[in-house]
Amino acid sequence: MLTRVTDWIARALLVVAATLAFLICFLVCADVIGRVIFNSPVKGTPEIVSYSIVVICFLQAGYAIRSGGMIWVDAVTQHMPQWMQRLCGVLGAVLGVAFFALVCWGSLGPAEHAWMSSEFEGEGALRVPAWPARFIVALGTLLAALNYAIMAVQLVHAWISGVAPERPASESQNGITG
Repeated sequence: MLTRVTDWIARALLVVAATLAFLICFLVCADVIGRVIFNSPVKGTPEIVSYSIVVICFLQAGYAIRSGGMIWVDAVTQHMPQWMQRLCGVLGAVLGVAFFALVCWGSLGPAEHAWMSSEFEGEGALRVPAWPARFIVALGTLLAALNYAIMAVQLVHAWISGVAPERPASESQNGITG
């Protein structure tokens, strides 16, 4: 049940990130055309693009983990015994939980501060509120940590039951479960 919910959330956030990236392409094209042809760029483009890059990356983190898009080192692990491959998989997932949980925990304070103080990014033509991006970082890292925790539980369960460790499914193969 939890896996289905996190998969659905990860896919929804991926769609939001892809849509945002698609729209940013139009903004950059309009900025370049305006700058070259009309000598008048779209105001605030650098602020919007730099802000959006962070948002896009963290919206995709949960999906990257669930779909197997994170680094998978076959060159080293394929030469290890089966028990060591399983141990490395569990250890990697636990380290992923720890890393993303720490980033999430560390981003909550700045997100709250940005909300309470009405913090803005950009000094040029456009001032963008900082709190949405800061909360998206917290949300993306929370989902990433949760997905790594699910992966760790699944790997431990496979290890205990004696099933071969399952390689993460890439989008080109089966995609994430759901």
